[in-house]
Amino acid sequence: MISFILNNQTINTESHPGTTLLDFIRYGQNLPGTKIGCREGDCGACTVLEGTLDGNTIKYKSIVSCLTPLGNAHGKHIVTIEGINMKGLSPVQKAMVENSATQCGFCTPGFVASLTGHAMAGENTSYDKAIASVSGNICRCTGYKSIEKAAKSISVLLEKKDVENPINWLIENDFLPAYFLGIPGRLNQIEPTIIVATKQIIAGGTDLMVQRPEEIAETNINLFYNRQDLKEIKEEKDRIRIGSACNATDIMSSEILQKYIPGTGAYFKLVSSEPIRNMGTVAGNFVNASPIGDLSIFFLALNANVLLKESNHTREIPLKNFFLGYKKLNLKEKEYIDSIVVPIPKPYSMFNFEKVSKRTYLDIASVNSAIYLELKGGIIESCSISAGGTSPIPKYLGEASRYLIGKKVTNGTIIKANEILQEEISPISDIRGSKDYKRLLLRQLLFAHFIKLFPENISINELLS
Repeated sequence: MISFILNNQTINTESHPGTTLLDFIRYGQNLPGTKIGCREGDCGACTVLEGTLDGNTIKYKSIVSCLTPLGNAHGKHIVTIEGINMKGLSPVQKAMVENSATQCGFCTPGFVASLTGHAMAGENTSYDKAIASVSGNICRCTGYKSIEKAAKSISVLLEKKDVENPINWLIENDFLPAYFLGIPGRLNQIEPTIIVATKQIIAGGTDLMVQRPEEIAETNINLFYNRQDLKEIKEEKDRIRIGSACNATDIMSSEILQKYIPGTGAYFKLVSSEPIRNMGTVAGNFVNASPIGDLSIFFLALNANVLLKESNHTREIPLKNFFLGYKKLNLKEKEYIDSIVVPIPKPYSMFNFEKVSKRTYLDIASVNSAIYLELKGGIIESCSISAGGTSPIPKYLGEASRYLIGKKVTNGTIIKANEILQEEISPISDIRGSKDYKRLLLRQLLFAHFIKLFPENISINELLS
């Protein structure tokens, strides 16, 4: 039995947990405000809000219902556009109307849901944050300027929001219906989901629900999305442990990751859109084994290990040994990723992540790369470089990394490292670019790492001559 609250209605259903939440909302509950668009998580027409109980309060975030297995809704508060509607327009809806931010109207419910979710966050608002909240929503009519104006007016209205008690403030100011106040107590009455041991594991659904939605809707699945034992990020002596069910948003907002890798928040903005970051898990990114998986490239350079578990048996292996070949993993049949373990970066370390795609944001990389360096006295003591899009697997560039150890950061050293790097990769021509273009991109990203980290040491003209 799957139990959750849909708007103001308690749902108890025996529908298959692999059914998409989108189809259950529209066809099972006759709530057509949530639209069917791409069914791939790109357009945002199906955006809803997911509320998760945290103590006595609920934290809300935007998700795409087209990629959400119905089973992931268990114990949650799911809010569609109908659940936001009141007798009059909310300030978010009114801003959309007054700024002419809707034309055909197909995308509008998704924009309203995302902007309302932004309003519900327990943090100070800003125009940039309002715009970021609709990063997963596409409109083909307005040209976006009117939507940007709506976001601006909403952010001004939210300047007086009580960040300590946002839901109460939003209800008092007619952003939300009053029934939201009773949701925490009602969710408390729902029993936790039961873990069913099956071969097919699914977490956020952002990969499998694109590739095999019909199969998932008919298969016994093991839901990892709500596994609280796999959602913790904690510091352990000399390393950081990240639970496999942590999503990209969890990682980019982690105080621990921000402490040791200060640019994490900015780097992760290059990873997909906000709703997908709210859903997609780090283990899912690894197991997908895409040669251009952003999280795989990020953690390869940090020399991460993966902790694999089967019943009561565990084994730990370097992430660079996890990828055996194209879509082939060092993972036994009944094993799953329990956590990712990252050595705590040294105080004298440096890190950078770069990505090139056709669009700066919300796109799959043509080539991506990360680098981790430890320096003392101007000498590189440790180096790890990773690259995606240039090999059948997310690639750890061992030869180039080893070459740089013991060297000073000079133009000549970087040029030689690139020559070695080019021998390690084997790009192919595909829709994202020719093999020669990808070689050029990786060279440029290697240079970009050093230009960004050592601007005073580098001559761009000499590197490019």
